Amino acid sequence: MINMQDLDRIELNPEICRGKPIVKGTRITIDFILELLAQGWTYSEICDEYSITTSDILAVLEYTRNLNKEGSNISN
Repeated sequence: MINMQDLDRIELNPEICRGKPIVKGTRITIDFILELLAQGWTYSEICDEYSITTSDILAVLEYTRNLNKEGSNISN
């Protein structure tokens, strides 16, 4: 289970990736991580290839879950 502090791993900055939500400290967008997961990549493969952590991926999923609950769209 993820806690609210882990959501601090997600950043919205209009100067980076046109303001799309990203993994903080990277230019890796939430939708890119979701696409990799949909293609069957494992957490380990994503972490190794893109130098992020499992906690980052879990934060992506939690962020997306929260948006879905609110009826928002992640690819603004």
